[in-house]
Amino acid sequence: MEFTMSGQLEVRVSPADVGKRVSLRSLTDPGADGARLTDTVGVLTSWTDGVLCVTRRNGAAVRVPQERLVAGKVVPPAPARRRDLPAAGYAELTRVAARGWPAVESEPLGGWTLRASGGFTRRANSVLVLGDPGLPLDAALEHVTAWYARRGLPAYVQVGTGAEGADEVLAAALAERGWTREASADVRVAGLAPALDAAEGPPGDAPGGAGHPVEVRLSRTPDAAWLGRYQRLGRAAPEAVRVLGGGPSVWFATVPGGSGDAGPAAAIGRCVVDGRWAGFTAVEVAPERRRTGLARAVLAALARRALAEGASAAYLQVERDNAAALGLYERLTFAPHHSYHHHRAPRG
Repeated sequence: MEFTMSGQLEVRVSPADVGKRVSLRSLTDPGADGARLTDTVGVLTSWTDGVLCVTRRNGAAVRVPQERLVAGKVVPPAPARRRDLPAAGYAELTRVAARGWPAVESEPLGGWTLRASGGFTRRANSVLVLGDPGLPLDAALEHVTAWYARRGLPAYVQVGTGAEGADEVLAAALAERGWTREASADVRVAGLAPALDAAEGPPGDAPGGAGHPVEVRLSRTPDAAWLGRYQRLGRAAPEAVRVLGGGPSVWFATVPGGSGDAGPAAAIGRCVVDGRWAGFTAVEVAPERRRTGLARAVLAALARRALAEGASAAYLQVERDNAAALGLYERLTFAPHHSYHHHRAPRG
């Protein structure tokens, strides 16, 4: 289907373009006074009964009635990345992140990996999608739901969006089947050396201030002070400690609390070095010590350690509603790479 609507505006998309990234221009309400044009960019995930469904980079689905189309075309899979950022494909970075947060138990299903860790974090208790499951989708989802039910866990599928090779079509298919998106996060990347430079800051802006350096202790295992600060832990379950300690080369950073070695740490962080990649997770600061440079000090100490082990690129994952963390990571030169979302199976 290709036709001219007005002047040089053309609709150059068709149902054959499902799965491709498109740019659409459509009327918001052609029958209302003051109707206006709106643009939608994302992956065309379905074209059914005269309605186009486009999944944006952030995972949100937009439905556009065919009769409201004014223009449309297929566009490149993703915008050009900044030259100072490490080059990385979606699959590579997703695999690296999974190795950096390894599940206690995993089982392959074609190109999917079913992961379980006693319920500690959705990342370690969800299906990792990096290919075809080898079964029709409904059969694969039935298998997934039963696998998690046997472990007393809800079934989640982790779906990536916003990068070439991600899973927008699957996200739309899950939504059509009643799976609910419960959580979303952005994966951000940076050059490791520039991120370290930004974290250290100029001499007068160094963490802790001039003459008051921050003490950051690095260790291979999390001690009681580290675990006491980590909010997601709840309790030191064996599965949680195994996930935290898993990965190719794991480092834990601790800023001691005001009472020294007793009580929770003032700030913590975790880094996994995997070849050229350094992955930062679990960066937390005591509420009364926030905005004092402790997070920067933790990240700087971990980055120096990762550089010493040969890493050159960095990644981290941050939830979209964490405004303070997003602001910090932007200042440290981390830029969006893609997003991922956890979709939960229908209850009952």
